Amino acid sequence: MKDIKKIELLAPAGNMEKLKTALYFGADAAYMGGHNFSLRQYSQNFSYDEIFEAARYTHNLGKKLYVTVNIFARDNDFAQLEEYLNILQEAKIDAVIVSDLGVLDIVLKNTSLDVHISTQANTTNARAIDFYANLGAKRVILARELTLKEIQNINKNLTKDIELEAFVHGAMCVSYSGRCLLSNFFTGRDSNRGECVQSCRWDYMLYQKTKPDKQLVINQDAKGTYILNSKDLNMLNHLDKLAQAGISSFKIEGRMKTAYYVATIVNAYRRALDYLANNQKIPEYILQEPYKTSHREFTTGFYFDKPEECYSSSRTIQTYDFVAIVKEYDNGKALVEQRNRFEIGDELEILSPGDTFLKTINVQKMQNINGKPIMIADQVQQELYIHTDLKLNSGDILRKKQKNS
Repeated sequence: MKDIKKIELLAPAGNMEKLKTALYFGADAAYMGGHNFSLRQYSQNFSYDEIFEAARYTHNLGKKLYVTVNIFARDNDFAQLEEYLNILQEAKIDAVIVSDLGVLDIVLKNTSLDVHISTQANTTNARAIDFYANLGAKRVILARELTLKEIQNINKNLTKDIELEAFVHGAMCVSYSGRCLLSNFFTGRDSNRGECVQSCRWDYMLYQKTKPDKQLVINQDAKGTYILNSKDLNMLNHLDKLAQAGISSFKIEGRMKTAYYVATIVNAYRRALDYLANNQKIPEYILQEPYKTSHREFTTGFYFDKPEECYSSSRTIQTYDFVAIVKEYDNGKALVEQRNRFEIGDELEILSPGDTFLKTINVQKMQNINGKPIMIADQVQQELYIHTDLKLNSGDILRKKQKNS
């Protein structure tokens, strides 16, 4: 069993804002991608200059930064790969995440970068993990198809000193360890090179070949069925079991999710881990946090049983809206940047890693940046002042409960 106090909370960083958000809300480390060689090419990602900036920012906080280099490479990729790896080494990245053996070979022979084996390598047994350890890998990110019992057995059968990482929260791919060809087939965009269009989330109809004009009804949804659409993983209430299985790093999925999503989920898992570290039960209000940001129906994945599809819809839902982020606070006034509409009389809930978490502000007085009173904040990313006695910190988030939630 891993000491819960030493387990790493690893968060996604799709851009600089999300990186800073993840670290502010309690992540011990973050993973990100550059503009090349990453499996999230539709995320904003990081330029070379931003990689250096991100590494400096992360290390100044005493935290770690990992970079995904996890495409399945073609021969023409290697011409630029070595230069890119040298940049990552110069930036003092803590590790690269790889899935391709050719890429792994280049990393080990040409750099001193630590290597984490990607979940895309679909590693499902102790022998394979020992093999990667012998090659020089420091960590293996386990295949999502493993049960907790299988992970326990893997940990028991390992002969090498190597860390195990596993996903604890986020979207699940219907294909085995993400190795999908639907996107390739329908759109020509290669899932295994970072261009997945998430074809599994589309609406599908089923027809009988001999009766092409007759739709076969296979459930009650008039829009279609979602037989390829997985529920979202949520292991917030089972972190102690993951620790007992020998996991060293708890990974949150979501480089393409919003900063609000990152803040909400990282904050919930940070607080849950802290409760467990103090031998306390995770409060119900923490377990309810993931419902307040974008999600599908939840599942525990393969950890206890086979995961289920989400038949009702591929759309995500949430109970709260992100309305503003705090820029600074002074003398009873918070300078905020608007993200969604709110107005005088609204009750705003505070999302913070500090003591103001879940406290509320009943908005009674607002001013624009010039000090003029305003009734409604409805201009995108406008800066304005909210009057409150609650001492807020830069990076705190204000959210508003949706009607009928």
